[in-house]
Amino acid sequence: MLPHLITIKRAALDLFFPQRCLGCGREGELICRPCRNKLPRIHPPICPRCGKPQASGILCSACINFNSYLDAIRSPFKFEGVMREAIHQYKYQNLRSLTNLFGLLVKDYWMKDPLPVELIIPVPLHPSRSKERGYNQSALLAIEFGKIFHFPVLPSALTRVKYVMPQTQTKSVEERRLNLKQAFVNRDSVVAGKQILLIDDVTTSGATLESCAEALKTAGAKCVRALVLAREL
Repeated sequence: MLPHLITIKRAALDLFFPQRCLGCGREGELICRPCRNKLPRIHPPICPRCGKPQASGILCSACINFNSYLDAIRSPFKFEGVMREAIHQYKYQNLRSLTNLFGLLVKDYWMKDPLPVELIIPVPLHPSRSKERGYNQSALLAIEFGKIFHFPVLPSALTRVKYVMPQTQTKSVEERRLNLKQAFVNRDSVVAGKQILLIDDVTTSGATLESCAEALKTAGAKCVRALVLAREL
């Protein structure tokens, strides 16, 4: 669709179906300014690898005792409150208009403490789930972040080859890791020697990101970090 037609369509939708804040219901924006200021943020000090709050600012006990393929996970928000609702709407209710806002929120976070990146790769959905949903929210985010930060994006670098039960149905971190073992493959040699930034909407145990990082490191990636909108703590 041409840009001017997209603008007209959005204006018409806003006229007949005005946006309302997912937090307070105020008309105007999907997350209004006051609600943005109240979003549950993750503040330093954090574990430099998993990104969870850590008073000492050094590796937490879980990371010390686990040999991870991931070099770091960063997330600006906790997966709760308005952010949880926004991600659910984005992921399951086709509220793709949140993409731009999420990009701006992450930009503010990233600019305070950027990490070296040469290539952005989104976490892929299994083809059957992608067909069911109609889009991959992580790919939308990756493309948006690539535009903002001027990094190349390679949506096809990873393929999900293993369909697994939802991670919410697993009982432990170890079970989640086993659930996703060898769930992803990399079929693009361009990742070799590169510093990769994985993009996803939310992480709980980090098992999905870990499996992606394993595939990328096996293909020769120099470094694999992850940036997610929100994480469960």
